[in-house]
Amino acid sequence: MQQVGDGNRFNLIHLAVTRIKQHRQGEPYLINAKNKEVVMTLREIAAGEVTFANIEELPESIEINDEHQIFTDQEEGAEA
Repeated sequence: MQQVGDGNRFNLIHLAVTRIKQHRQGEPYLINAKNKEVVMTLREIAAGEVTFANIEELPESIEINDEHQIFTDQEEGAEA
């Protein structure tokens, strides 16, 4: 919570979700540990390796994939 400032849990969640999406696109972890995806991401944030200032410098393909995922979800809903 200290890394994202203002004790704002929403900011922490937003940063973590963005980073998890990057990991799912193949971006490697910036710390060495053997934990589950969420814990590893929170450890990256706690270590100061992932911040709002540098998250945008990491892969840009996420926005395209998010749009594709939304489109895919809409298609699935139309089939139901």
